[in-house]
Amino acid sequence: MPFVLLRLFWLGTKNSAYRLRWRERFGFIKWRKTDKPVIWIHAVSVGEVNAASPIVNRLLEQYPNHLLLMTTVTPTGAITVEKHFGEDVRHLYLPYDLPIAVNRFLKIVKPIVLITMETEIWPNLYYACKQKENPVFIINARLSKKSAKRYQLVSSLMKDTLSLVKIIAAQTRQDAERFISFGASREKVFVTGNLKFDITIPQSITEQAQSLKRYFSVNRPVWIAASTHEGEEQVVLDAHINIMKQHPDAILIIAPRHPERIDKIANYCKSKSLNYVKRTKQKVFTDQHQVYLLDTLGELQLHYAASQLAFVGGSLVETGGQNMMEPASLGLPVISGPHTFNFTEITELLLKEDVLIRISNESELTNEVSKLLNDANRRHHIGENGRKVIESNKGNIDRLMQLIEPCLSL
Repeated sequence: MPFVLLRLFWLGTKNSAYRLRWRERFGFIKWRKTDKPVIWIHAVSVGEVNAASPIVNRLLEQYPNHLLLMTTVTPTGAITVEKHFGEDVRHLYLPYDLPIAVNRFLKIVKPIVLITMETEIWPNLYYACKQKENPVFIINARLSKKSAKRYQLVSSLMKDTLSLVKIIAAQTRQDAERFISFGASREKVFVTGNLKFDITIPQSITEQAQSLKRYFSVNRPVWIAASTHEGEEQVVLDAHINIMKQHPDAILIIAPRHPERIDKIANYCKSKSLNYVKRTKQKVFTDQHQVYLLDTLGELQLHYAASQLAFVGGSLVETGGQNMMEPASLGLPVISGPHTFNFTEITELLLKEDVLIRISNESELTNEVSKLLNDANRRHHIGENGRKVIESNKGNIDRLMQLIEPCLSL
């Protein structure tokens, strides 16, 4: 516990939100009592909250007499919950996996079920839920080779913990087999596909994107580098400088995975004599500006829609990549680096269907972006392929709900 508090303090030096509501992480929560049954969904951060959106929306629609609670680990995840669902979904921070914190949390909230996203495996939490007869579901579950190697160090604990889970709904057959190899019962493991394919595009997004394009300038080419990580922005900005040699009026939107890093990116722009505007400053974007820094959360989809192509980050550095399906669903050609091991099946599918272009360095990124900006027909062809891939892989939410509904109906 002392080390955990020190870590919170250290994280708070970068993002002050980590120092707020810290008592929730030890189970000391402010909870408005309710007579409604509580459905608890846990999504660690922004990506998991976005992925959970289809099931949250379905649960809100089908179970209006239930209360939905969503927990996250990160403040950015908390902001995303609020932006997506407002007052329809309550938010709390996940209690640390300490018996006293977990039991205090469960005693107050009294959930009827816990639905966790992707690879959230908490021994004390799952044990406490089992004791209170709260079924635990791991949905959209994935287990990469890299994660599997780490979990191998605690394989016995992993086996015991997975035995407490009612159902594991895996993204792919490979994910399912990895969970089974750690001791999960085959009868509990199902392949339901990736929820991120069930993404919905609001009807208003096209109109909003047109307005954003007018803000930039209707005639200027726009490309976006989204969900970028430390070490990638320098590559992207250097590539943009080279791209402007062919397209002097090109605009680059940078949307870092962690907005608190925006000042560091702004300083790099200054060092390269690139004029920029921050989204939060709401300044006029003029002909003299080349870079737009998206330092907010919950607006990435809109900025994808206002762009002509997208580079998806987390892939030039070894973090495993980020969600590539959102830009594909909006008809954008997608570019990524070589490190996409968290999205292996999706990467292979998008490569096969000529939706994804892989690059390894600044030079290749420059060449691919320049070629795409020069060829509207190719952009359209790749974009249509992307829409078809997303559409043909939808329906995962229905398979998932078939597994969850029996518990909720009780």
